[in-house]
Amino acid sequence: MSTVIAELINKEDIRNYKIIDAPESHVSELRYKLQSAVRLGNEFKSKSVITFNTTSGPKRVETTVWMLTDSYLQLKNGIMIPLSSLLDLDY
Repeated sequence: MSTVIAELINKEDIRNYKIIDAPESHVSELRYKLQSAVRLGNEFKSKSVITFNTTSGPKRVETTVWMLTDSYLQLKNGIMIPLSSLLDLDY
């Protein structure tokens, strides 16, 4: 996956953006990283860098991933990022 240039934003600011689907789905190739990010967040309090698509262009946030569902990443304070919007994930 190529490196996406994205503006770094605060986790609390995610709600200020309209999140949209990525041009192509990266969920299957990111599945292992997603599961690892949850484990790192819950067991080691480690942060991940999540890059996702918005109507204002790609954004990235450095935060702890709390939970993974079939459709969303859940962050602290009930913030949800749709998996369909993911462009990249790193830790």
